[in-house]
Amino acid sequence: MSEDLALTPAAERVLEVAGRLFYDNGIHAVGVESIASEAGVTKKTLYDRFGSKDALVTHYLRRRDERYREHVQAVVERRGRMTPTRRLLLVFDALEEWIATENPRGCAFVNAQAELPDAAHPAREVIREQKQWMFDYLRALARDAGVRNPRKLATSLLMLLEGATVTASLGVVPGAVGNAKEVARQLIGAG
Repeated sequence: MSEDLALTPAAERVLEVAGRLFYDNGIHAVGVESIASEAGVTKKTLYDRFGSKDALVTHYLRRRDERYREHVQAVVERRGRMTPTRRLLLVFDALEEWIATENPRGCAFVNAQAELPDAAHPAREVIREQKQWMFDYLRALARDAGVRNPRKLATSLLMLLEGATVTASLGVVPGAVGNAKEVARQLIGAG
């Protein structure tokens, strides 16, 4: 999946700086001049490596998606031998860990979606793919758990995860992810 194998060290710096600035400040608030300057490269280098700001945004989101997928799968798999039902709940643990270290301003994909209203923007497909992956992963975990209707449960769990992410970022409900996990536990038990 990763296109990053061919990135030069300068391109890696650009991508790292862009990712941090886009997430912290918003995509439209950050210009290529500030990215290039902070990465210690020229604008020409940035454009030579990525082609355009739109391509850089797309690359940033793809990289973040890859990191999030790896994180979720690692949390679900690293906890050793768990029941298939417990594995579904570990997705909430993965989200809670991610929010604590990587996501204090909410979901980067939802934030980007709000900033990129043009359905033809190349990053919009990355955003859709990220949410589709999460849904498919939840459905597969639900199927492994022997849930009668894995699609229906995956739909509910995805909505809980997305809602918990937004609510946690706003500080509206203390322990938002934990609360969502409890609702998920009830749904899984009934599923």
